[in-house]
Amino acid sequence: MSQLVHLATPQDAARVLPLVARFHESQSIPLDEAARDGAVLPLLDGNPLGAIWLIGPRQAPVGYIALSFGWSIEHGGMEGRIDQFYIREKIRGRGMGSETLSALVPQLRDAGLVALHLDVTQKSEAAARLFKRMGFRLRDDLNRMSWTA
Repeated sequence: MSQLVHLATPQDAARVLPLVARFHESQSIPLDEAARDGAVLPLLDGNPLGAIWLIGPRQAPVGYIALSFGWSIEHGGMEGRIDQFYIREKIRGRGMGSETLSALVPQLRDAGLVALHLDVTQKSEAAARLFKRMGFRLRDDLNRMSWTA
């Protein structure tokens, strides 16, 4: 795997949590610190339902990508969803997003992943362009609907 992307572990919590907090602030996600810790720390500890990778030098990462995993009958096996993908604003536009996906997707495929999904806000044209370049396509037959507790 690329030296750019590192699977985050419990020892990386002090690097991951501030990046997640920055992303939440930039997206106006109203999760408080305790709830954020409760969502992130199990992934660093090896929860099989998801994982987080740091982007950039391990000791001074510039972003992260968080995936969750599930099963799809439609796609014939294990699927993933990019839950959050964040690169610090001043670092964007240098190809790190493309390099991250180029390094991570083959590893996920080798691990048995058959589909990878994501949501892109309509305001994020740059992100949409990145994902299109990397082979992601809109599905005209779907409208995402959510229920939250």
